[in-house]
Amino acid sequence: MSERKVLNKYYPPDFNPAKIPRLRLGKSRQIKVRLVAPFAMRCATCGQWIGKGTKFNARKELVPSESFHSIPVYRFYIRCQRCAAEITFKTDPENNNYVAEHGAQRNFEPWREQHELNEEDKKEEEESSEMQKLESRTEQSRREMEVMDALDEVRVLNARGERMGEDAVRVVREKKEREKR
Repeated sequence: MSERKVLNKYYPPDFNPAKIPRLRLGKSRQIKVRLVAPFAMRCATCGQWIGKGTKFNARKELVPSESFHSIPVYRFYIRCQRCAAEITFKTDPENNNYVAEHGAQRNFEPWREQHELNEEDKKEEEESSEMQKLESRTEQSRREMEVMDALDEVRVLNARGERMGEDAVRVVREKKEREKR
């Protein structure tokens, strides 16, 4: 009988480790993992609601043709709790999320809401830019009108000055300044 806490094992003198056959695993191998559902979904076959955080025994595989900036994309296979239909989803490193591939429909997709918000922001920006253009045009036209009025006053004063002397022009200017105060 052997000791149960032995650290050193007995190797016979004719032992050759090269003769032991090694298990060669392929790259497309599926690994069994314990997985928590990363998002709430609904089974496409039976309509069962699967909540976020539900635990599953899953198969995980590397998707050979997909990667994002050298980050590998993984595909997960789970089974529905009610009808045992296969549900697949994969990682989406670009959006830092997961994508439901087959067998289930995602209840809430955050990027859809984000795209809708972005479209609304663009519309508001276009409308606000139109309003800003209109406001700037009205402000510019108001300034032009003020400049034109000031030019007309100067022309009238110059015309009077030609008819009258310089002293009379000063008197008229002083009178207008008193009226403004």
